[in-house]
Amino acid sequence: MSNREEILRILEERYHDRACGLHFGTPFELLVSTILSAQCTDVRVNQVTSKLYAVHNTPQDFASMSQEELENWIHSCGFYHNKAKNIIETSRILLEKYGGEVPGDLEALTALPGVGRKTANVVLSNAMGIPAIAVDTHVQRVSNRLGLAHSDNVLHTEQQLMEVIPREKWSAAHHWLIWHGREICSSQRPKCGICPLQALCPHYLAAVSPQEGAV
Repeated sequence: MSNREEILRILEERYHDRACGLHFGTPFELLVSTILSAQCTDVRVNQVTSKLYAVHNTPQDFASMSQEELENWIHSCGFYHNKAKNIIETSRILLEKYGGEVPGDLEALTALPGVGRKTANVVLSNAMGIPAIAVDTHVQRVSNRLGLAHSDNVLHTEQQLMEVIPREKWSAAHHWLIWHGREICSSQRPKCGICPLQALCPHYLAAVSPQEGAV
């Protein structure tokens, strides 16, 4: 078994029961929540949407709202002007072009206002069961530290992960990497001392080798 295969095996063993951190009941709710999650925590988004979706949770609802009204709902998520504008415009497009349904196609999704490749992949993998790897900051950081990818470009990282991870595990592996980044492999102070991947991690081994050589 290669190092990459062993890394993926350990990640799966540890995080096999983890799922999307955003709460949703429909593909449309997940689409809205993911737009809201830009530069915002899942916890905050869930706090906002637990109240919002109890009243407004369809493209029809959002398409008929004024931007000011939606801004009042999502204010605490940050960047609320652009987010409200994009959600309302996206809702109207879904009604006009797709009968109010969220398209299960990457190209169609990324053509919607406020929907980038990461957001589209989150919706495809979590709400529609279509294999995809959404590269957010956690996935980008962790996959490069572990040597599963070698790029500071998110698209290249996604492509490299798709090559080394079996297709049937793309969506699950996305969650493994996210949760490992949240719980252990943090940006500023990674908990390398308790990491089950320590002996396999190029980032950790590169950091400790000079110290070992100086002893």
